Amino acid sequence: MASLEEVIAWCDDLLEIDSFGDYGPNGLQIPGNPEVELVTTAVSAHLASIEASNELGSDLLITHHGVFWDFHPRSLSRPMATRLKAALDHDLSVAGYHLPLDGHPEIGNNALIARLLGFEPGPGLIGEAKGRHIGVVARSEAGIEAVELVSRVERELGREPLVFAEGPAKIHSIGVVTGAGASDIHTAIELGLDAFLTGEPSEHVMADTQEGRIHFIAAGHYATETVGVKRLGDDLAARFGIRHEFIDVPNPI
Repeated sequence: MASLEEVIAWCDDLLEIDSFGDYGPNGLQIPGNPEVELVTTAVSAHLASIEASNELGSDLLITHHGVFWDFHPRSLSRPMATRLKAALDHDLSVAGYHLPLDGHPEIGNNALIARLLGFEPGPGLIGEAKGRHIGVVARSEAGIEAVELVSRVERELGREPLVFAEGPAKIHSIGVVTGAGASDIHTAIELGLDAFLTGEPSEHVMADTQEGRIHFIAAGHYATETVGVKRLGDDLAARFGIRHEFIDVPNPI
């Protein structure tokens, strides 16, 4: 068992939350049990992940998409109140780490995916959000066949991606901006990259790929943002001697 205060302080420090602007607060959002024996992780802090955490007897739920966002109304909607009640009734703490968990160079979504696919992050800036570049430019000296890369994406992320294959047969460089990063394909083209991977597609990317001679891979907003929070939970479990369970609430987006 570990103290909630110590666990959250470690996460806040690791992810350097004070150095990021964001679209909502990072860190602890709902305080609950002051002791943590089981931490659950999920992509989003919605009712399904909160209820699943309660069923498992979790003390702390950590998500990539937290409960509170700047674009939410200040008065509670009924669905928001239901989420909060579900957490508070079970003394479940809830924390969220958004852009800091995208941009971390070791356990961030973008860096992890690049390495899972066989690339090593290096110089190059892509994926600007709130004044920070959270994406990665990654390279493979040997190169990876385009068909093999698509297979790796499907195998590692668990879903068939949408692909516009307009780049070279062998890929040596890739930009990765998970989530809703389709517009960063323009930066990828400017950087002369062979491929660009994100979560969600946009209408303009088909023409962009054809004209920019680049591969575009949309592997799903949800799917591309499972890896960072899973890794964070595993690292917490190892460091503090607590248990970790990832809650999968599949989303086709």
